[in-house]
Order: sequence, then structure tokens, then C-alpha cells
Amino acid sequence: MAEISAQAVADLRAKTGCGLMDCKKALKEADGNFDEAIKLLRERGLAVAAKKSDRIAAEGVVDILVEGNTAVMLEVNAETDFVAKNETFKDFVKGVLMTILANRPADINALLAEKFSGSDFTVEGVLKDKIFTIGENMNIRRFMIVDGIMSTYIHGKGQTGVIVTFDADDTAVANEGFKEMTKNIALQVAALPSSYVNKSDVPESVINEEKEILVNQIKNDPATSNKPQAVIDKMVIGRLGKFYETNCLAEQTYVKDSAVTVGKYVEATAKEFGGAIKIKNFHRYDKGEGLQKREDNFAEEIAKLTK
Repeated sequence: MAEISAQAVADLRAKTGCGLMDCKKALKEADGNFDEAIKLLRERGLAVAAKKSDRIAAEGVVDILVEGNTAVMLEVNAETDFVAKNETFKDFVKGVLMTILANRPADINALLAEKFSGSDFTVEGVLKDKIFTIGENMNIRRFMIVDGIMSTYIHGKGQTGVIVTFDADDTAVANEGFKEMTKNIALQVAALPSSYVNKSDVPESVINEEKEILVNQIKNDPATSNKPQAVIDKMVIGRLGKFYETNCLAEQTYVKDSAVTVGKYVEATAKEFGGAIKIKNFHRYDKGEGLQKREDNFAEEIAKLTK
């Protein structure tokens, strides 16, 4: 058996990020063959990843990569916020973004099967290797590819990601203020979540459900329960305005000028530019949205340590 030097162990650790004892053991089993030792560690990484797969990963980051008129937005989760700030984790996220941009996979399964950017390994293989080396469960949760005239924004170092697309003519796009205007709309989407761009985008079924809720609220309120139906109908129409203000981007109060709505801001800007601008769509990812958060029971942890 080849003698394993301390330098070889250190080099393997620098290459893989694995623990010193794991590196030494792998080199011994590989009879000093560096590449074979890496292979062994990767194979064990797959096994370790499987063991960690049931652990909650609700932290992480949302990131965006833009190239020309194409943007990719991605959410990758880890177990702790500490890992999300790790440069190895950040580099992995950037690599996944570049892989998506280059290959435009249809879904997560297709992405996992792609070769990781600049690597001979698949995205799935690199992911599992990172789980092994970092020591936490990690998950590529979702991504989207958006084409067109757009603006993007990342808030809070990956807490929220936003992509807004626009229909705009050449005159508007060429104006030096166009980029600032589109960025302002992206900031608006990040600041105030909404569900639709315009009132016309709200499905009739949603409006009917909201009307039903409002009618019941009015009838259950002693102060308005005895109002005639005609009056109640007018009250419902009035209160629907508040629903639109909350749920439709164009109807929201513009965060940088409370005197106008977002829609009026866009109209005024288009007029100023002498062109045409409309908000086409928007997309927003909130990190960990809808995921169960990990809850540490410190009393249990202390009990385990004292046994």
C-alpha cells in the first residue's frame, strides 16, 4: 500500500472540501490514487445526500442571471441561512443558472440530467456532491426562463427575486430613462406583492367569489345588515375597488409617488418618452415560500448533550 503523505491529504481536502479523515481514508482505499480517491468521495457523497434528503431545506437563495433579452430566475434551498452565505453554495447557484441559460431545460428533472456548466458531471451529481461536502440537505426547487424586454431585481441578498416584462416600442426603449422606469416597476413588485397586472386579468370566478364574501360581510355587520339590496350592490362595487388596488399591479399606489397609481405612472412615462409602454407580465419568487421551516428544539438538544 502506498504511503499517504499529509500534503496529499491536504490537497484532496482543498479539491473536494471534505474532512481530513475522510480524505485520508479515501486515499488509503485508493492506494494513493488521487483521482480514484475523488471518485470514492463522490460516491460516498451520493450516499450521504440520500441520508440528508428528508431534512428540511427552506433557507437558501433566489438568484437571477440575465443575458441579452433572456433571464433565468432560480431558487435553491439549504437547511440554514449560514450555508446560503457560503461562497461554495453561491458558486453552485451561479453554475446552475448558467446551465439553465445554456440548455433551456423543460423542468427540474431535465435540468438535473444536464451537464453542469464547465463540468463533466451532471447537475444532479454536482448537487449531491455539494450536499456531501457542505454537510446540509440542498434542493433545486424551481426555475423559470423569461424572454423579452424586461427588468429584474433581487432584494435582500436573495430573499426575493422579480422579473417584469414589458411591451414597448423602439422610441420608448431608446429613451435614456426607460431602464430606470422599468427598474422602478420591478421594485414595486418586490415591495408590494400582487396577483394580476390589470383589472381585466382577474378571472370572473375570482371576482364572483370576492363579491360573495363582501355581500356576506355587509349582511353580517349590524350597521349595514338592513340596507336594501340596491344599496348593498353599490357598496360591493365600491369595496371591489380596494380588492383591485391590492391585487392588481396597475391599480396599486406607486411606492415612489403616492399621488398616482402604477398604471398612471407608466402612462405618464410613455407620454413623456413619446412612445408606447405597457406592463406585460411579472414574476416573483420569495425564498422558502410555502415551505415548512426548520424549528430547533433547544431543550431537546441540551438534553441530548447532557446524557
